[in-house]
Amino acid sequence: MAGEGATGNYTDIVLFLATAGIVVPILRRWKLSPILGFLSAGVILGPFGLGTLQGDFPWLRYVTIKSSIQMAQLAEFGVVFLLFAIGLELSWERLWTMRRLVFGFGGVQVLVCTAAIAGVAILLGQDPSAAILLGSALALSSTAIVMPLLAEQKRQFSQSGRATFSVLLLQDLAVAPILVSIAILGHHPASTFSPGLLLAFVPAALGLLGLVVVGRLVLRPMMRSVAKADSEELFMAASLLVVLGAGLVAAVTGLSMALGAFIAGLLLAETEYRKEIEKTVEPFKGLLLGLFFVSIGIGLDLSLLAARPALIIGLLVSLIVLNGGVIFGLGTLFGLGATAAAETALLLAASGEFAFVILHSAGREGLLDRQLVQTILVSSTLSMFCIPALAVIAAAIGRSVSRSTRHAVPDAQAADRPKVLVVGYGRVGKLVAELLTRHGVAWTAIERIPKLTETARREGHDVFFGDAAKSDLLQRFGLDTALALVVTMDSPQATEEVVTTARAIRPDLNIVARAHDAQQAQRLYELGVADAVAETIEASLQLSEALLVRIGIPMESVVASIRLRRAEFRDKLNSLGSSGARSRRFRRH
Repeated sequence: MAGEGATGNYTDIVLFLATAGIVVPILRRWKLSPILGFLSAGVILGPFGLGTLQGDFPWLRYVTIKSSIQMAQLAEFGVVFLLFAIGLELSWERLWTMRRLVFGFGGVQVLVCTAAIAGVAILLGQDPSAAILLGSALALSSTAIVMPLLAEQKRQFSQSGRATFSVLLLQDLAVAPILVSIAILGHHPASTFSPGLLLAFVPAALGLLGLVVVGRLVLRPMMRSVAKADSEELFMAASLLVVLGAGLVAAVTGLSMALGAFIAGLLLAETEYRKEIEKTVEPFKGLLLGLFFVSIGIGLDLSLLAARPALIIGLLVSLIVLNGGVIFGLGTLFGLGATAAAETALLLAASGEFAFVILHSAGREGLLDRQLVQTILVSSTLSMFCIPALAVIAAAIGRSVSRSTRHAVPDAQAADRPKVLVVGYGRVGKLVAELLTRHGVAWTAIERIPKLTETARREGHDVFFGDAAKSDLLQRFGLDTALALVVTMDSPQATEEVVTTARAIRPDLNIVARAHDAQQAQRLYELGVADAVAETIEASLQLSEALLVRIGIPMESVVASIRLRRAEFRDKLNSLGSSGARSRRFRRH
């Protein structure tokens, strides 16, 4: 019995990992969204799915999720990590450039959708305070589902993608004051509109200010110290500490954990460690978001759906039509154009994860009838199931419009502009970058030594800390669209690792690499570089050039002969490298 109880504690985790390891890869092979897999697994494995049949089939308890409450608590961290990752992709400066969409479009959307839904609720017999709570909950869309879908479709930098993200960001910022308001109304129901109640927001405001101030003073020095230790484990631990620590500090002061993590991400977005942190937290974000989607599916009470199908389906359709119509109208008013406005409306029409948080909080405080909350939550859950299908429709609308009629916002164009990637920002890499700048070529550098990245960032250069031998990091730097890759590192082994990784991702990429001597240059040609520049050969050629000019040989003749000899060296090493690569492939076969 003890053994059975001990193993029972891990059944839920095993079921979730089975979903992630078996179901999701199958859906990816069928080109379906993994979100649908997690949501469906939650419904099937939850207490309202197979759990209802345990009385007839006792063995089903081994394939049924039991601790839905504990799983939901853990799943909340998925949204926390998602908001942290979103913050990393932004910066204070970029957020300010997006202020019209974030605080204009987003702010008006929340207010108008809340008012519209509240108005309908009042017409259906709800009192004004309950109607406003329902409106504020159902006006918020799903950041956790929509943003991964946009990234999967590579549309996050389109006009509709940026507008959608801006609205979602404002919605996430609105969650904290809504939750604080619910707590105030729950404790002071008779003093709803008293100005003195505004003092209840002071701890949250102070907490937000404290996060920003302390974060600016502490985060960069802490990450610099960890980076100098040159330990992936310590860097991972520090990254997790930042995410969870910021979230917990925010929660203590009355803010949402997700908002605290978002602020921490914003602060780290301005540092040289941003890309490496993104790579580090990505696996945790993916797993916890999957767990979040499973928990959403678990909450779908199929018995309520069976008992009141017309009511719940009617609420579902009404919610999508009402939210979608309001967002489409506002999108056109804010200059998105009909197509982008339609895409944005489809992506944001459904309910979101914060509806569960807000409605459960209102139910606990006695501000909403629990039966009403359960009915609304079933409808909200079904609407979230519709988001992947709505996203497919939105993508189809976007593809049907020619590129000439779609306009990305300037910031998105800058973010997506192809660049040269410079790996290594020592004396050689710095000189290469300077020459690229002189010729008007955009570039980004990756450097493993914290001191060099820190110095370059102080000088205003686009240099980041990271290990360029990791494929996921290179892809985060835009290797898929890069103009070229130049590797300038001292270490021959590290250079070869970067070249091998980059060539595996982009067989067509122009790669230029630094080599110490002819032997290393030959190995780099074998690995597929377009050009390998050997320092010993270049030093010999430059010495020869200086000598010949000094002894009176005409400059034109000297330059021509040096160029010819350099080309001969390159062709010889390239041919040796190619034949070596072919011979190794022949031996393998």
